[in-house]
Amino acid sequence: MIDVLSLLAKELALGTPQVENALRLYDEGGTVPFIARYRKERTGEMNETQLRTLFDRYAYIKELEQRKQVVLKAIEEQGKLTDDLRATIEACHRKTDLEDLYLPFKPKRRTKATVARERGLEPLARFIASVNVPDITQVDLEAEAATYVAPDKGVPTVTDALAGAADILAEEIAFKPEHRTFLREYMLHEGIFVSTIRDKHAPGTTKFEMYRDYKAPVKSIQPHNVLALRRGERSGIVQVRIEVNDEYVQNYLESHEVFAGADAVRQFYHTLLKDTYERLLREPLTNEVRSLKKEHADSESIRTFEANLRDVLLAAPAGMKPILGIDPGLRTGCKLAVIDPTGKFIEYRAVFPEKSAEEKEKAAGTLKGLVETHVVQLIAIGNGTGSREADQFVTGVLSGLDRKPIKVIVNEAGASVYSVSKLAKEEFSGQDVTVRGAISIGRRLQDPLAELVKIDPRSIGVGQYQHDVDQKMLKRKLEQTVESCVNYVGVDVNTASREILRYVSGINVALATNIIAHRNDHGPFLNREQLRPIAGMGPKSFELAAGFLRIRGGDNPLDNSAVHPESYPIAEKIVADLGVSFAELPKNHHLLKALDPKKYIAETVGEPTIRDIIAELQKPGRDPRKQFTYATFKEGVKDIKDLTQGLELEGVVTNVTNFGAFVDVGVHHDGLVHVSQLADRYVADPKTVVKVGQVVKVRVLEVNEQLKRISLTMKGMKPKREKPAKPAKSTKPAKKKPQHPKDERTYTIEDLRSKFNAR
Repeated sequence: MIDVLSLLAKELALGTPQVENALRLYDEGGTVPFIARYRKERTGEMNETQLRTLFDRYAYIKELEQRKQVVLKAIEEQGKLTDDLRATIEACHRKTDLEDLYLPFKPKRRTKATVARERGLEPLARFIASVNVPDITQVDLEAEAATYVAPDKGVPTVTDALAGAADILAEEIAFKPEHRTFLREYMLHEGIFVSTIRDKHAPGTTKFEMYRDYKAPVKSIQPHNVLALRRGERSGIVQVRIEVNDEYVQNYLESHEVFAGADAVRQFYHTLLKDTYERLLREPLTNEVRSLKKEHADSESIRTFEANLRDVLLAAPAGMKPILGIDPGLRTGCKLAVIDPTGKFIEYRAVFPEKSAEEKEKAAGTLKGLVETHVVQLIAIGNGTGSREADQFVTGVLSGLDRKPIKVIVNEAGASVYSVSKLAKEEFSGQDVTVRGAISIGRRLQDPLAELVKIDPRSIGVGQYQHDVDQKMLKRKLEQTVESCVNYVGVDVNTASREILRYVSGINVALATNIIAHRNDHGPFLNREQLRPIAGMGPKSFELAAGFLRIRGGDNPLDNSAVHPESYPIAEKIVADLGVSFAELPKNHHLLKALDPKKYIAETVGEPTIRDIIAELQKPGRDPRKQFTYATFKEGVKDIKDLTQGLELEGVVTNVTNFGAFVDVGVHHDGLVHVSQLADRYVADPKTVVKVGQVVKVRVLEVNEQLKRISLTMKGMKPKREKPAKPAKSTKPAKKKPQHPKDERTYTIEDLRSKFNAR
């Protein structure tokens, strides 16, 4: 059997001890976020990406080893397992190679070769193979075949006998692993994808027009092109094939299979090898190559989806502020929902500013009243139908206010999915679907991560051909991305929902439910130790989860940091050595920077953990996400017909694909910045230039109103400068204002306790 540890270490360029320790931690129940964050000494500081790659490859090898045992047993039961074959099978590193070796012994359906054997033509095939040698120059194949003519057995003529023998030899040659491996690699490196549009579809009538006369090398075809071709095939519009040099393949087979000195035997092999390739090799190997390219396209597309999803989930939160969420609409009106700094639903109103002048005036009064009554600091407007009209209406109302909340256009993709979900019904059982949508839009602005974890990641709308890729792999990878983001940010255990808690390392749905039930029954947690008695929170679960759970304003300042409870003694010693209190650390971070981590290394704690502790003490309780920023859409541009060539706009990146980025410029249809238009320099990967949620400046290149297509460029555009999300100051005399709710960073345990007691 192969040495798994050595193989993994070599493939992933890691040390064998790193691999061994990481796998042991994983087998002991460690999660990827926990191992990456709190076991750096044992893994050599492997990050989450490296760990997931290692564990995926390890799982692949385990499956391969299990499959080897099945194959060995099957061949052995046939009495055909030799020592050499066993050694070759055990040395396999790829499933494809293993299946090639197993193919000759694999139970198969009835074939031409099977029929020929049943008709007694196996000896004739063996005879022909025996004379396929250089030193035999004269052979009468027809005379030999005549002895096998048997009309009662289905062999009426000499031609039939020779054809049956050829079928047997062709199958044996087609099953040779070395030929399949060579031809598979040849197709992968020299093949050409060729596609056409079926005749019944006239030019310009399909969305697959670029594939009407399309050619691309198999080795370099882009993932999105592979998926688009497959979609076109499924729709019955596109025809796809892989072309190779058939003459080269024939020459290859003859050079490896024809050794005869007799012309008759050489001609016989020439014919049967042509049949071998055309009937038994070309189509199966073409399908294998297409399958391999599909797997690669799936992986690349899912990787792009993961990156986009990460950017969406880690978008900067506006913070714990009172927010008005607006689900815009024209005929159905705008749905307004106010939420408090903790995301709690306060009040709902429906207004119809587009209906009539009277309704517009009434709507303005309603909006103004909600803003002033609830001291709204932010207004979140969904980017769906009626978004720009709602934006214009809100702008007009705010112009007459002394204190103007910030208004932000929010991507509402997936909000409708949440609105009708079982979870939404549980959260807001007495509210209509439209109310839930407006609440969700407001909460997305307040804390994108906390709200978006409630939605299937596939519904967030940042994928590339997401319905065409392997759905099981997509679901698994996106779940991993959500898990990574949640644990990267950390979760306030006193305000978190069950949906976000279940993604915390070591916590499942049942335990998340128990945590919330305990919180509801006993009030907010004061320290991490209070989590231990909860049903389901065993020692292992606590070890895996504690470092990712935050308690603001509790008994111990370290509980609001990523310092793990197992490292509290070291953190406390560091603070004591500095001679300052925890509260004074932020003002004395220069003292922490001057510390030598090596001074605190112990038998169970190495320098990586010490560095992490020092970094946490420098910024206790700080949210690692970026500062909140927002885009300002151009006034007067609210429909695709308002766009003109050369117009410069500000927008938000809504999706990044392998071929470019989609940008919302406020006209209900996202524009495409092709990869060639992303920057003045050459760009191979769009993800290196832009990210989902990024505010960018673009210029219109072309507009096709009929197809609703907008072509944009970022070439020659200055990068968008971050604009801090601060409400504009009024120029009018200051009035006494009500106290604003505390910011997220100062939201304490006392606030939560008072809310709990007030119930």
